[in-house]
Amino acid sequence: MHWYVISTKPHHERIAQLSLEQFGVEIYFPQLKERRIVRRVRKDVVGPLFPGYLFARFNLESHYRAVIHARGVRKIVSFGENPAIVDDYLIDSIKGKLSENSFNMRSSEFTPGQVVRIHDGPLRGLEGIFQKGMTGSQRAILLLRAVSFQARLVVNLGDIVNL
Repeated sequence: MHWYVISTKPHHERIAQLSLEQFGVEIYFPQLKERRIVRRVRKDVVGPLFPGYLFARFNLESHYRAVIHARGVRKIVSFGENPAIVDDYLIDSIKGKLSENSFNMRSSEFTPGQVVRIHDGPLRGLEGIFQKGMTGSQRAILLLRAVSFQARLVVNLGDIVNL
């Protein structure tokens, strides 16, 4: 059995998770815990780490139809005609960074124009210019500096440090 990425209908990750679990499909749904102001009160809010997506481990031959027709599921993410297989290493590395089944993100301590370095993840070691934090999430937009080009990039705030 392999891990696959399931695209869900908007805000239906939990419904898809429950529906797929009824079919005996193993689900991994990493979540993001962040501090927000809700109705003038600062609260810890838990939401999906990857909105609109979850990971599912199943036998493609025997569960394919059940998965694509489950409530809340839009499709299995594919490249070409074949569903994309997610490496076990990626799932294990995400699980390794969890505390109590969710990521705890710190608040933004960066200012626009500040030079930062990505210290974790696949882009580790690259430098960029902090442009802004994204509202309602603990992610940031960076202007990535490379030898011959600049590109905008969205990263988790926890993956960048001051220079």
